[in-house]
Amino acid sequence: MEKSKETNTKLKIAVSGKGGVGKTLIAGVLAEYLASKGFRVLAIDADATPNLALTLGITPADASKIVPISENTPLIESKTQTSMPGVYNLSFTVEDIIDQYSVKTPYNVNLLVMGTVTSAGQGCMCPANTVIRALLHHLLVKRKEAVVTDLEAGVEHMGRGTAEHVETMLIVTDSSLKAMEIAKKLHSLAKEIGIKNTLIIGNKVASPQEGQLIEHFAKTNEIPVLGLVPYDEKILEADRKGETPLKQAGQSTGVQAIRTLGEKLLEKK
Repeated sequence: MEKSKETNTKLKIAVSGKGGVGKTLIAGVLAEYLASKGFRVLAIDADATPNLALTLGITPADASKIVPISENTPLIESKTQTSMPGVYNLSFTVEDIIDQYSVKTPYNVNLLVMGTVTSAGQGCMCPANTVIRALLHHLLVKRKEAVVTDLEAGVEHMGRGTAEHVETMLIVTDSSLKAMEIAKKLHSLAKEIGIKNTLIIGNKVASPQEGQLIEHFAKTNEIPVLGLVPYDEKILEADRKGETPLKQAGQSTGVQAIRTLGEKLLEKK
């Protein structure tokens, strides 16, 4: 039975991992899959180099026109500025930000490009970070639609509170040692901030041996594996052309594998 367009608050998914492992692809295809099942879906690009728009079918020209919330100075000032220098307003509404700045994509997914606050250390209360934290809290706690967040690569974002209130953390890794070490650290940090449902996705798996490496790593560190996504030339070809791999979904083993992971996630609900 197809899900209704309203969903419960538990479909709040964040996708993380080392840079280059394919987390943006995973986030984009999962968002498209949920939309195809009748969910209202909001995709959030919280990466320092936002590319989720391209995965969701927005042209490079149109994607380049999107200003991340973190870089929208007039918006940040309108929310946080007070008449006193150095004093910021910490109480403001954010619903209007979603309505005004989310972009409709060709795959029936609304996209909000959040960006990051690169200068923000742990506990930073600079105006841009304050707005982003308030916006993410609203999206992950109060909004009813499914939310899929493409997090910043690496582990630094965990100290900024970007992943707070996420129900499911998907950690993407390939078979390289560096990627798996980042995955291990992300899992540890996710547990520290109270994310109970953390799952590994092995991506770009080119051989049974690579799959076994990822599964052994996950078992050793007691992280459940959601599934493995095969290495797929169709995805690389789409990337070279600046196109979304969703255009060739029928011929792409990688896209089909990610959609199967989406199916598994729904079965867990």
